[in-house]
Amino acid sequence: MFGIVRPCAHRLTEGLRTEWMAHLCGLCLALRADHGQFARVATNYDGLVISVLTEAQSERLPESRRTAGPCPLRGMRTAPVARGEGARLAAAVSLVLASAKVRDHVADRDGVLARRPLAAAARKVAAGWDRGGARTGSDLGFDTAVLLEAVDRQPGIEALAGPGTPLLTVTEPTETATAAAFAHTAVLARRPGNAAPLVEAGRLFGRLAHLLDAVEDQGADAASGAWNPLTATGATREEARRLADDAVRGVKLALSDVTFTDDRLVHVLLTHELERAVDRAFGPHEGRASASGHGGGNPYSGGNPFAGGGDPYGGGAAGASGHGGGSGPGPGGAPDPGAPRPRGFLAGCAAALWVGCTCQPCCRGHWEGPWSRRRRRGAKGECCDCLECCSCDC
Repeated sequence: MFGIVRPCAHRLTEGLRTEWMAHLCGLCLALRADHGQFARVATNYDGLVISVLTEAQSERLPESRRTAGPCPLRGMRTAPVARGEGARLAAAVSLVLASAKVRDHVADRDGVLARRPLAAAARKVAAGWDRGGARTGSDLGFDTAVLLEAVDRQPGIEALAGPGTPLLTVTEPTETATAAAFAHTAVLARRPGNAAPLVEAGRLFGRLAHLLDAVEDQGADAASGAWNPLTATGATREEARRLADDAVRGVKLALSDVTFTDDRLVHVLLTHELERAVDRAFGPHEGRASASGHGGGNPYSGGNPFAGGGDPYGGGAAGASGHGGGSGPGPGGAPDPGAPRPRGFLAGCAAALWVGCTCQPCCRGHWEGPWSRRRRRGAKGECCDCLECCSCDC
């Protein structure tokens, strides 16, 4: 998993968390359905924003959700997942994004890809993903050539970049690609008037993704000798931070001109979570206070605006005691007939793997015991950011 939009469970209401997971799982299953099992490794956080944007502009229809079977990454539970054109467009874009990332690792000779046979195999996989993304895009009226052309232009721009080259020259191909993907969500939602502001939001989102990737990788790139935009152009972290903060504000302003049917999840992902992504890359106190006025703190410190007050997980007194609704004892200490049944040994082992992988016991939100299925509170007051390799939302 990769991407800059990674919301933690404790910053989402239960309803929005369900929606987030529906789009994440919908993207994964759309990749499997159109491109085979292995394509599911291309699932990424930023790609699912395309699915979220498409649905947020459309009227919600019953067929936009289906119930998926048990999955180890969901603790062996079924769940509603998004389906339709938005999920398929997200899958096509994700394949091209993943292809570009593979090509980048091959060019940098990262890890095992320094070996020629493995690098050749990786290039073959990337080429297959390009063709698969083009097929799905064509079915949806989206020409992925703009994405592939941007990917192809990037190495040439990097080769010519040197001290004094503006950072925005280096980020331009990524901006162009994401702008096209964002704009096509308006086409799928049949909202042509939204295309122009979504082009701007997508362009700035692409800029931000490129900048944050450069900042987070600068130390590792210096150690390995890989090319890095900041190092190559001589740009300072202060300049990168200024551009990143401007991009976050620009995305927010552009989205204010978009007509949505339900923008709650879009607002969380592309406003608050982008701010948090910048804090995660640069550090929470590096220039944030003057830019946004909350000094790098939790943007939900005044209460989650979507929670309606109280525990964001919907529990009243039961939620305050550490048990979710329906998971604690019933009246008079008797077992609650509505409580979920404990899992068996093997299903519990799979759920324990998921709970451990996502660090849920470490965070402020609630988590479910893998065998007992009792709802418990996380230990820490703030979320950990240790989830670089898991498809988690903790």
